Amino acid sequence: MSEERRDAIGSLRVYFDRRIAVMLALGFASGLPNLLIFDTLSAWLREAGLSLEVIGFFSLATLAYSFKFLWAPLVDRTEVPIIGAWLGHRRSWMLVAQGAIVIGLWLIAGSDPAANLGLVAIFAVFTGFSSATQDIVVDAWRIEAAEDTRQGAMAASYQWGYRLAVVVAGAAPLLLAESHGWGFSYSVMAALMGIGVLAVLAAPREAPHEIKPITAGDVARPGRFLYRAFGEPLADFFNRFGRAALLILALVCLYRLSDFVLNIMNPFYLDLGFSKTEIAEVRKVFGVLMSMLGVFLGGWAVARYGLFGPLLVGALAGPASNLVFVWLAAQGPQLSALFVAIGIDNVASGFAGTCLIAYMSSLTTAGFTATQYALFSSLYSLPGKLLASQSGRIVEGVAIGAEAGGIFAFVKTMLAAPSPTLIAAAAKIGVSGAALATGYIAFFFYSFGIGLAAVVLAWIVYRRASTPDM
Repeated sequence: MSEERRDAIGSLRVYFDRRIAVMLALGFASGLPNLLIFDTLSAWLREAGLSLEVIGFFSLATLAYSFKFLWAPLVDRTEVPIIGAWLGHRRSWMLVAQGAIVIGLWLIAGSDPAANLGLVAIFAVFTGFSSATQDIVVDAWRIEAAEDTRQGAMAASYQWGYRLAVVVAGAAPLLLAESHGWGFSYSVMAALMGIGVLAVLAAPREAPHEIKPITAGDVARPGRFLYRAFGEPLADFFNRFGRAALLILALVCLYRLSDFVLNIMNPFYLDLGFSKTEIAEVRKVFGVLMSMLGVFLGGWAVARYGLFGPLLVGALAGPASNLVFVWLAAQGPQLSALFVAIGIDNVASGFAGTCLIAYMSSLTTAGFTATQYALFSSLYSLPGKLLASQSGRIVEGVAIGAEAGGIFAFVKTMLAAPSPTLIAAAAKIGVSGAALATGYIAFFFYSFGIGLAAVVLAWIVYRRASTPDM
């Protein structure tokens, strides 16, 4: 282990690297188009007189982010003509994707949703596809441009830039549209993509790697094409990690499970009795700051201690932080308690997320980086999304059972007097406020319990990495 990693202060030097500044700008360029087509565009469509049903369909424009692994092999295995020789493999692809995003945003800016809704939809899908492509190549460049000890800081910088873009894309277009119209607003947002272009020009080239092309003969034979595109990257992964490969994939799948099942938090806060304004201020302002702190700590920890120690800490911190919501449920609608709960949870979530990104980055191979990382990033959220569909059922099921004298009935007697909003919410399913609070408490213990699987897997993978002959 190097002196830089052993020294706490020295480890902070990882954040004063040119690549970290570039990563900040690339994170901004990645977050900007995502929010513009997923969220901000809905305000324009509503103002144009479109129904909520139609507006809801526009969220499909972001489906490209979920399926980006399908064309990641193209990014890995093809060179961009002309500028590829000048900028290199990854930077040339970034520039092409950013140019496409700018074109897409300009096309949206010059359109009228009320008169040409179909065109706006096509332009939004084009922008989403281009943005997802940019994400593929930014991840590949990040992994290939920095060593493992800097991957935590690179991931942290990316997330800071992304969050900054979310703030800008969520507020600036609305303010500009109010005074100058939506077309001007989206034109300005397209111009802001210049930040990403400058970052590409300032970025150093990634480490040299072999480009393994897919030939016309491969494309003409679907089976061979699929093997070259996806089979070879997977075969490479399994050849490198052997019997531990399945354990590693299981760890990737389960690492953030305890976070992804928390899809009922806004209803929880509202049921407890917090106002929408309180929730927005604490979650979107204070919560974002705490998340950024967690991201910073994750990057620093990876730089100082390497990958596995912080990864193990993050695996435990994620589910353990969910237990603070048990305490919040018992406290009731106290604003100070909400600050504490969201602060602890967001720091832990930011830390764990950064450690996982750094770990997934270390699992890739030069030449297959884009494909392998796209597969990992698609895989890690899938189990959580599936289990999240049952979150509300678990809360209500436990509440009904507790009201009927089930095994959690004793919890009701330990809680403070429920708020009027909690009582009203409980009445909808025919139980008392205390019973509904019990349902929430049991759910948070459940989220902690399923998260422990990642702790066990992280420990096993750590032991295997420490003693390869096991």
